[in-house]
Amino acid sequence: MTDISPFQTPSQKQNEREAKRKAVLRAAVRIFNERGFHATLLEDVAVSLGISKPTIYHYLGNKEQVLLQCVLHGLEQLMEAAESAQQAPGRGIDRLRNYLRRYAEINMDDFGRCVIRTGDETLSEEGRSKFRALKGEIDLAMRALIEQAIADGSIAPCDSKLLAFTLAGALNWPARWFSPQGTQSKEEVAEQMVDLLTAGFAPR
Repeated sequence: MTDISPFQTPSQKQNEREAKRKAVLRAAVRIFNERGFHATLLEDVAVSLGISKPTIYHYLGNKEQVLLQCVLHGLEQLMEAAESAQQAPGRGIDRLRNYLRRYAEINMDDFGRCVIRTGDETLSEEGRSKFRALKGEIDLAMRALIEQAIADGSIAPCDSKLLAFTLAGALNWPARWFSPQGTQSKEEVAEQMVDLLTAGFAPR
């Protein structure tokens, strides 16, 4: 009979490290969203998890590095949603609606909310450059979905840049007012908002 080793394999160690890093990041983003970057101390994050401040440095780095990882994770979620929408079958308007719903849902979750609530002036020059570049990619991805819907005739011709700004402005706002303790889930709120934006207020 082969003895089972009490020691973790390199893969198990890596998985455990990643799970701990994610737990620290999730705790940090929630406190950033609640208090703001300047009012948040890494000691607050450490206390919320029952760990030491050096443990946060070990997994994520200093406070700005923690914030940057939070906003980059949120922006990456938005890019993944755009890429997924691009691969979906159906008309352009259907792909756009799918993306807009997911866009709104992400902005009502912890990391998307952090993207909306974080001004790039809080970041270093290098961090600000990364932040702005990814936001620019997300804007272009939304415009591409709009232009595809115009091209296949599923939405009326319009200024794709103006429409993208209008949609993003509306769907960014729930990051500031949505509460998970409310009567509706983020999925329900997102679907209703997208219905209003794409169908308008006039009765059918």
